[in-house]
Amino acid sequence: MTKYSLLRNTLCMAICLLATLSTSAKHNHFKVSVYVRANEVQKMKDTQWLETSWATISNQLDVDKIFLETHRDLLLVDDATIEKAKQFFLKQGIEVAGGITYTINESNDFETFCYSDPEHRKMVQKIAETTARHFDEFLLDDFFFTSCKSPVEVAAKGKKTWTEYRLQLMNDAARNLVLGPAKAVNPKVKVIIKYPNWYDHFQGLGFNLEDGPRLFDGIWTGTETRDPASAQHLQNYLSYNIIRYFENLRPGYNGGGWVDAGGIQMSMDRYAEQLHLTAIAKARDVMLFAYNQLLDVPLNDSFRASWQGTGTSWDYDEMRAPFKKGNKTITPTTMARIADITLRKADNLVGKLGNPIGIKSYKPFHALGEDFLQNYLGMIGLPMNMYPTFANDQKIILLTEQAAGDPDIMEKIKGQLTSGRDVIITSGLLKAIPEKIAEVCELRCSDLKALVSDFGRYGKSSRDILIPQVRYQTNDSWEVVSAGRPLTGGVSGFPILHKAKYTDGYLYVLTIPDDMGNLYDYPAAALTEIRRTMSQDLDFYLEGPAKVSLFLYDNHTLIVENFNDDPIDIKLACEPERFKRLANLEDGTSIQGKQEDYWVGWNKKRATKFAVSLKPHSYMAFSYE
Repeated sequence: MTKYSLLRNTLCMAICLLATLSTSAKHNHFKVSVYVRANEVQKMKDTQWLETSWATISNQLDVDKIFLETHRDLLLVDDATIEKAKQFFLKQGIEVAGGITYTINESNDFETFCYSDPEHRKMVQKIAETTARHFDEFLLDDFFFTSCKSPVEVAAKGKKTWTEYRLQLMNDAARNLVLGPAKAVNPKVKVIIKYPNWYDHFQGLGFNLEDGPRLFDGIWTGTETRDPASAQHLQNYLSYNIIRYFENLRPGYNGGGWVDAGGIQMSMDRYAEQLHLTAIAKARDVMLFAYNQLLDVPLNDSFRASWQGTGTSWDYDEMRAPFKKGNKTITPTTMARIADITLRKADNLVGKLGNPIGIKSYKPFHALGEDFLQNYLGMIGLPMNMYPTFANDQKIILLTEQAAGDPDIMEKIKGQLTSGRDVIITSGLLKAIPEKIAEVCELRCSDLKALVSDFGRYGKSSRDILIPQVRYQTNDSWEVVSAGRPLTGGVSGFPILHKAKYTDGYLYVLTIPDDMGNLYDYPAAALTEIRRTMSQDLDFYLEGPAKVSLFLYDNHTLIVENFNDDPIDIKLACEPERFKRLANLEDGTSIQGKQEDYWVGWNKKRATKFAVSLKPHSYMAFSYE
């Protein structure tokens, strides 16, 4: 080899190494992506705005990937601007993909395209083809559904239900207006659909969780929970639960979770919690929506909650303090800094966690009933793991009202029970299929209600709770937890947790209050009994109040997280002598278990319990042995 050849090869190797380093992931266990709306992509025509806006974000946040949107609200970004923005980010060592939002006018109740309208169909196809020309990967934001009820759609619907019609219509649109045309333009292109957070209502607007994950090249998951009391009523736990559910739809194809700044108005912690929950659910990527929020939402005192400064998991004062980046001192100015610190902390933790596990809950495709209940159950300390199929490998399985959507559900229930395993159903499922449940036990969920506050030996709730009255035949089945008003004064009591023997298994009924949020008002001891009953397949169950969640993993690790505004003391309980020590995954300290007795009916039992104190809006992560 000549000196020239040796020098040339050395230079080539150096260039390749530099290229590799410049595009290498900045996080170890997931990517951090940023979505740029078409509005901001269009602004990137201005070089100065592009450079200064990116400097503001990238100085505060390490980004692995950018998604550049080509269309939103009938704004289709011109080809030259798309390419200019794309090349700019590639030169920064950032992965680049495309995005599409199929809306006509978001401000008009999220006005969507009408997919039976010939003119709309042409526009939808043109947008897909344009995007495929620029990118080898693009993602459809939340709105690839239809709420249109124009005369064209009403005529096309005919006698079908809106759900039937829209499921078929959007499958057709996916194949013939987006996927087919995009791949004809660019055979290498991967088209991903991002499903939003309101999963229990998808079918009514054409999102098809049965077919969509297999039609598209991948899916993404909306993990935004924002204010749990707002219009969508999405509880904090959804940010974790929905990732696991979508992963179970088509394992390996759930690309990541998607968080926006909604909820940050409550406090910085609500935004941090959404990011943290998305990461610990083992999302492969965490998407930050959107570029404009990371650029424009300032760090100010309104985001600092009263519990800040007490050593909570996310320190807002640290996030606002100047910091070193390379040779520069950066003074944070926007919420990009919140995202960076939160995700750095999560990245350090996630690599120590195994695969998430939990109580398997069966949700048939397109089924309605007790909407989003599993997220409320997650908030009372029950680890959830939702599946579109009935699990036959568990000691106990959870069935909500949604299971009524399976015409063969009773055969599956009886098969579980006759094999010596248990089933827990909700009062909603009992009310939906009473004649079928009667094949196992003659129980009824009547139309009558009861106002309860006294849970007997399990304590009292802080408010009155309205529950459906579950009726049964004396001595044929038994109350485990009861509630009345007041129960101890001799006034009627009603089942909260009920059990009935059938062959070798038990059918349990869990009463769900009319307002699911009242589950948080059940006394801690009553919640503990429910958790103990439902956690037969798990290493631990939680003792303590509501709004504390338990996350379990298959490598003997776990996380407990407090969503209350106050500090909370809990215990983690397991079978006696099974585990003896919890080791903190972040600071190395340990907690020793202690043997304690407890009563189940007339029987005294024993468990090993670990006492844990949690600060407000904080978590602790442990390995156990």
